[in-house]
Amino acid sequence: MDALASLLYEVRSDGALFSRNVLAPPWSIRIADPTPIALATMLHGTGWIVPGSGEEPVPLGEGDVAIVTGSRPFTLADTADGDVRTPPLWVVHGPDRCTTADGAQISEEVLLGLRTCGNSTDGPTVLLTGSYQVGGRVSERLLSALPRVLVVRHDGGPGPILALTALEIGRDDPGQQAVLDRLLDLLLLSTLREWFARPEADPPGWYRALGDPVAGRALQLIHDRPERPWTVAALAEEAGVSRATFARRFGELVGRPPMAYLTDWRLALAADLLVRTDDTVESIARQVGYRSAFGLSVAFHRVHGTRPGQHRATAAARRAGQERGITGTGSPRTVGGGR
Repeated sequence: MDALASLLYEVRSDGALFSRNVLAPPWSIRIADPTPIALATMLHGTGWIVPGSGEEPVPLGEGDVAIVTGSRPFTLADTADGDVRTPPLWVVHGPDRCTTADGAQISEEVLLGLRTCGNSTDGPTVLLTGSYQVGGRVSERLLSALPRVLVVRHDGGPGPILALTALEIGRDDPGQQAVLDRLLDLLLLSTLREWFARPEADPPGWYRALGDPVAGRALQLIHDRPERPWTVAALAEEAGVSRATFARRFGELVGRPPMAYLTDWRLALAADLLVRTDDTVESIARQVGYRSAFGLSVAFHRVHGTRPGQHRATAAARRAGQERGITGTGSPRTVGGGR
């Protein structure tokens, strides 16, 4: 598993909101879903992403794919000042709740079909929106490397993945939600990979280092085998260079010394394993390269300011609170047929 795949492990669509919007100007849509990653793409027409107060609007052309990060609300509109000029047709609060701007239930008039909503059945703008669930410290390392809004422009119109997604979204066959989830995941991965390769992007050091025969080899080993007792000398030997050459090359490209990067990676994995599994702290310690639960606990507390057991308990309490909130809302399903 390469570094990008590793960091995307807990970024996925899982029954999340995925809708098609057919629109005629003037229009605006408010996205208040607190998920850390949202996707918006223009199948037809043009529009703008208005990230929020003090942030510059970003244009969207036909075929463009945009990724918006952070849990702060943002607006999609037909003009750059659409968030103040045009009241939102609806506000998306999450996979199970969509309302009018004043909080009322949306009108049946905007429901145009399966997973499709809008203010015109033949509007010139067709916009797809989706959201991603993100969990774990590992994926946070990717999110921290992304800007608030990134756009991959496709002057030739929608690419093959987007075209297939647009075709699938209007179907209602068995297993269709699972197909949409995987297509949304593929769209995210391909968009990120293409964006990182573009001149305007400023990819993080670990991404630039993936193609390097020295640092890239070490990153692959660290991500694949964190449990091994790695040293700078051992990684240098695997990379086929001297210890000094390896340490210098890795630090220049990744921006962190090899052992510091290894420690960060191990502790991020441990944090996620504590939340996702029932494995003992001793077992998790050995899985991520520590000889004992005590060694992991000391390092974990030094970096995260809490003990592994406390981290697990806090995550469990937070998850229970979220589940109570979801089951207690009684909210209507999402626009266009929901999930």
